[in-house]
Amino acid sequence: MEELQKIIARMEPARALAELAEAAKKLLAHLDEQAKVDFVVSMIGESGRDKVASMVDL
Repeated sequence: MEELQKIIARMEPARALAELAEAAKKLLAHLDEQAKVDFVVSMIGESGRDKVASMVDL
C-alpha cells in the first residue's frame, strides 16, 4: 500500500484518478454485486448506501 501511495503522489491528480479507475475496473470485474456496492459505499460514506444500492439494481 505504501508503494502504491508513493506512485500516486508523484502523478498529477487527474492522471492518478484515471489510473486508479482503470485498476478498479479490472478488480471489480472479479467481485460479486454486494462486494461492488460495499466498495463504492466505503468510498462515499455510509449515508450514500441506499443511493448506491438502487443504482446497482438499475
